[in-house]
Amino acid sequence: MKLRRSRAALLAASMLSIPLALSPIVTTPAYAIIVFDPTNYAQNVLQAARALQQITNQITSLQNEAQMLINQARNLASLPYSSLQQLQQSVQRTQQLLQQAQNIAYDVQQIDRAFQTKYGNVSMSATDQQLVADARSRWQNTVGGLQDAMRVQATVVGNIDTNRTQMSALVGASQSATGALQATQAGNQLLALQAQQLADLTAVVAANGRAQALSDAERAAAAAQGQEQRRRFLTPGAGYQPGNAQMFPDGN
Repeated sequence: MKLRRSRAALLAASMLSIPLALSPIVTTPAYAIIVFDPTNYAQNVLQAARALQQITNQITSLQNEAQMLINQARNLASLPYSSLQQLQQSVQRTQQLLQQAQNIAYDVQQIDRAFQTKYGNVSMSATDQQLVADARSRWQNTVGGLQDAMRVQATVVGNIDTNRTQMSALVGASQSATGALQATQAGNQLLALQAQQLADLTAVVAANGRAQALSDAERAAAAAQGQEQRRRFLTPGAGYQPGNAQMFPDGN
């Protein structure tokens, strides 16, 4: 009885195992499985953002360097306007007039010689003709000095219009300067213009002072000469000596 039960159980197990052996085995390939890792994805996004930020910083740095080079180029650009030639011409005109001073020039040695011979003490042995000649020479020196002063004044007045034009041009160039060098050069030329104006003012003062000094020296010398002539007039002489006078030539 037990043997029959064992055979029946074995037969049932065999019948149950047959469909399993005959049925196909279904499996999923490895490459078809998609796995999403949020942590890895976040790290990749963060790295990409950092790389983009670095690129942006590099672009900004290059832009700043380019702007710096542009600014340096502007700072090194020269001023396109120059008033040096006009200022030099104005100074030369005034200087030429000073060099053309009549009779007594702006020279220390020549001034000393003129005062020793023309404006010094009147020589008691000088003739009346010499005294008159010296007085005329001093008068000519005074008149020449006054004329020289007026010529210098006229030249300086003529330079005013030129200076006004140059000042307007330089101020405009300074306001439109694109860099430090242009602004500095415009400022230097404005200082040169002021120096030229001071030179004109100095020339006028010197010419006026020269004319005034010659006039004062002439008056002082005339006073000394007048005293000498008065002394000679009052000095007792031989008096009147009678002599023969012939009214008409012989034969008339």
